[in-house]
Order: sequence, then structure tokens, then C-alpha cells
Amino acid sequence: MTELLSSTNYSKDLWYRNNWKLYSYTKKIDACDPKAFYQFEENLYKGERFYWKTSDNDMKIIGLGIATSISSFNEGNRYEDIQEKWNTVINDAKIINNSQSPGTGPLIFGGFCFDSESIKESEWEPFGDSLFYLPKYMMTVINDKDYYLTVNYIHDNCSDEELMKETDDILYKLQNAKNYVQYEKVPSIKSSKELAVHEWVQAVERIVQMINSSEQQKVVLARKMKVEFENNISSTYVLQQLLHQQPSSFVFSIENGESCFIGASPERLVKKINDHILSTCLAGSIGRSTNLDEDKRLGEALLHDPKNLFEHELVVSMIEDALRQFCHQLTIPEQPILMKTPDVQHLYTPVVGKTWRNSSILDMVQELHPTPALGGVPTKPAMELIRENENMDRGFYASPIGWTDYLGNGEFIVGIRSGLLKGKESYLYAGCGLVSDSKSNDELIETRIKFRPMLKAIGGKL
Repeated sequence: MTELLSSTNYSKDLWYRNNWKLYSYTKKIDACDPKAFYQFEENLYKGERFYWKTSDNDMKIIGLGIATSISSFNEGNRYEDIQEKWNTVINDAKIINNSQSPGTGPLIFGGFCFDSESIKESEWEPFGDSLFYLPKYMMTVINDKDYYLTVNYIHDNCSDEELMKETDDILYKLQNAKNYVQYEKVPSIKSSKELAVHEWVQAVERIVQMINSSEQQKVVLARKMKVEFENNISSTYVLQQLLHQQPSSFVFSIENGESCFIGASPERLVKKINDHILSTCLAGSIGRSTNLDEDKRLGEALLHDPKNLFEHELVVSMIEDALRQFCHQLTIPEQPILMKTPDVQHLYTPVVGKTWRNSSILDMVQELHPTPALGGVPTKPAMELIRENENMDRGFYASPIGWTDYLGNGEFIVGIRSGLLKGKESYLYAGCGLVSDSKSNDELIETRIKFRPMLKAIGGKL
């Protein structure tokens, strides 16, 4: 069998013109350590892998190899473009999946850049404006008890027997490796630097002055730090650290060649399972303390802080407006509660709803991104201010990252608490919401707190 592995072929429509199509087979398998699967034949699949773990650990999805990739270069229509191309793949596909469980069978995993109109920097070039993978091999783990292996081929002709044989061959190879996890050494950091701190503080002060003299209510301003290593930084090592250090967060990674976007985000953008949706309003944050009484005091202060409550309400209102057009039922609590991660605690409000028939999760993502927690209010002038004042390319940072399967299920998060790994370099990102009473020094401290999850994962300190 001759596989199609090139990540560029889909954009050229070569396989589609030649009447190639997707053949997919899913089989329930014995338990296998997801971290071991991620390292399976690493020398072969490194640069073509992704990892996904939900915040409540009810689902893990790991992809190896690229059956095909889907990208869009249509700035104004990239969400619809990705959906249309994915529909083209699955409409003529031969799919064998007896489980029908969400997240099994063929799916694409990836994301969109934060702003297709922002400046472009070389470190983000491999990811472009959008990038999604249909993996060649994929393992799905549901509730740590049900394990599935999916094999995807794009080919002009593939029999059921060939697919099943390929699946059995992979399972045989996995037998000796399925519970073997190789832990790598702590990377040696050569240098680390917060970039353009003085300029960023000045930008904060300019924007706050502007908010106080205009109808602009909020702008989210991000910044980055650069870390250099003695040797190439391993995405496998960083992933292992994030899984250990941030167990209550969404942990994700997506590789493209020598680059890897990776992180541990606390923030769900939207989840769709059949006709049920769940979104997260997450805005307003404060640090943690190892002292239980002090940690409780910080949380209580956050719950009653007017600035943070105002920020949070902006997000709740926007998400409600964005999702109502897709839902015939929507439930939103009146008051936020606390969501605590190891380094930061947030104001949190869940939004639960039921969608109209055939609502697309990518349509929802388009309407939701960017939320006021990542862009600002009103959105359009906030985005213009971000472009004028950040002087950097966010790339996939703070953008929608996630998956959608052939049945229309899916889940997307906001790619915060994240970084880009590239050879001997790493770029870490953090941002904060600016409103009328924001103080530049307080915002600088907040971003340093938000750097911590990724900085700890790569072996550094702040």
C-alpha cells in the first residue's frame, strides 16, 4: 500500500483530483500509556505529532504521523474554509468505527493564529494562519478506561482487510512499547530574557489613558520572553512536565517539523458533543499562595474585586451573545466561582446550552474568537490597538486550539499558558486585561505569574 504522507498535498488537491479518498478504521484496544504512545517510534514521527488532554481527564487524544493536513489562506473566511475542506474529506470517506464515541474515528486537530492581520514573525512561519492534521495513527482514551486506535489512510483504493491488517501490525509493535515511557533530562538553560519590558509598560499606560478618555472598555495586551538552551529543547520532556505540574488544565501540543506549540490552558472556548455545548467564561485572575489561609484570602479578594468582576462580566456577556444564535437553550449562573490552577486562580462561569441541528463547532469558534478575555471590548478597535502596541506576532498563542471529528463533535480551548519550542529556543507568552483602573506595575506582575506554568515546565524560574 502506498500512503499519502505529505502535509502539502491536500492544499494542492492532488489526492482529490486523482479520486483518492479517506479510509479509516477504529478498533478498541487494551490499555496503553498515552505518554508511551506519544513516544512510539519517535524518530519516525517526531515533528508530526499532537497531544490533547482535557482538564477533567475524561479524554486524551494522541496523533502520530500525518495522513493529510488542512490549511486555509483565506483570511476573511478561514473557519468556513477549514470546515468545507474537512467536509470534502469525510463526505466520500470509508469509515469503520463501531464505537461511534466522540473523539474516535477520523478527526482533525489543530488551530488558528490569533490574528491573521497582525505582523508576521519567523518563529511562527511553520504554522501559518491555520493548521489542522488528520493523523495517520491516533489513540483516544475515554475516562481512563476505554482505549481506541484509529488508522487513517488517504488512497485511491484500500480494502477493509488491508486497514485491519495495518491496525494489527501497529498493535503488535505497541505491545513492547505501550507502557514504556522514557523520561528525559532537565534541559540546561543558557539564557532567558523578558523582551521589551519598558516598551510594554509604556504601551499599558498609553492604552489605559485612552480607555479613560474613550468608549473603549478593555484591551488585552500580551508580551513574550525568550529562553535559550544549551541543546535542542524536547517537546516530549515539556509535555511530561506539564502533565505532572498542571493536572487540572487542558494540556496540548502540536508539532510541525522542528517547531512545537505547547501549553497547559485552563480555558475552554467551546465543547460540542451531539447537541450539547459547554463554554467557559474565564477572566479576572490573581496569584496563589502555599499558605492555605492566604490562598483563601486571595480568592475571596478576587471574588469581590470590582475591576476583575467588570472584566469577567464583559466576557460572560460576549459569550452569551455569541452562542445564543446557535442554541435554543442556554443556562448561565448569575455569579462566578473560583477556578484554581497551581499558579493562578481565576473567576469562572460555565455556560451550558443545546444547539440547533447541524450547528458547526467551527462556526461557534469563529463567533467566539477572540473573547474579551483575549482581545477586548469593543472587539474591532481592541484588535487594532493590539496590533499597534504589542509589536509582536502572537501566532497560535491565545488562539483557538482543538479538534473536530467526522460526526461534528469537538472541543476547542484558548491557547494560553503556552509557548513555542523551536530547536535551542523557546518563546513564552502571557497577557493581561487592561481596563480604566489598571496599573502598569500590577499588570507586569500579573504577566509574570502567568509565565510561570510554562517556565517551570521548561526547567526555568521567574
